[in-house]
Amino acid sequence: MSRKLAAIFATGAAAALVVGSLIAMALVHENPPKPTSASSVTPSETPTTTPTNDPTDQPSETPSNTPDNHSGSPAADPTAAAAAGNKKVVFFSFDDGPDPYWTPKILAVLQKYGAHATFFELGNMQAAHPGLREQVLAAGNTIGSHSISHPQLTAISAARRHHEIFDGPQSKCFRPPYGASNPKVRADIKAAGMVQVLWDVDPRDWARPGVNAIYNNIMHNAHRRNIILMHDGGGDRGQTVAALDKALQSLKAQGYSFPAMDC
Repeated sequence: MSRKLAAIFATGAAAALVVGSLIAMALVHENPPKPTSASSVTPSETPTTTPTNDPTDQPSETPSNTPDNHSGSPAADPTAAAAAGNKKVVFFSFDDGPDPYWTPKILAVLQKYGAHATFFELGNMQAAHPGLREQVLAAGNTIGSHSISHPQLTAISAARRHHEIFDGPQSKCFRPPYGASNPKVRADIKAAGMVQVLWDVDPRDWARPGVNAIYNNIMHNAHRRNIILMHDGGGDRGQTVAALDKALQSLKAQGYSFPAMDC
């Protein structure tokens, strides 16, 4: 009797094992595991822009059939001629103007020290304050384009980017707002007959950290042939004017001169 019971139990266990396997196979067939693929990962598309004044950082492709509304040929390096012979020079530049109050004050400080600068102007500011462009040029300075309305050119449509670059202030130099650039921006700048000009020293005068903070930043970071970024528009520039006066006095005592860039 025990042998018969053992045989029955063995047969039942085998049957149960077969039934369990069939059920498991059915479940796997109905709910297959999802495949893992590296192609499903979306890479970050946030560009990192570091200001650089390398004039060779230009794309080789130039859009065809694009009108050029800027006269003259841009210099490969707008600082080269003024700094020839390893001269002890620094280049001051001012963005976001012209401003009817602050631009004349900056011009007066520059004149006080026999200095010149390059003003990267906005098209809408030029239109709002006619005559200031001529005042800047008459004092021996040069003018660069800073677009029409100061958008981030890497974040707008191709049509608007083209308009902001091609229809902005007339110049041979272009400084993209926020320093935001990429191959498409540089291609449009080149096609418009301009060279991209950024900066070496940003004393953060736009943040109004205090006259001494702006001055110390300039004095600690400015070296031969550096381009210094400052502002004559976009708000109260009283600190900028005062810090510029101190910096020019100190740098001139060190033997520096202050030419405008070839723009």
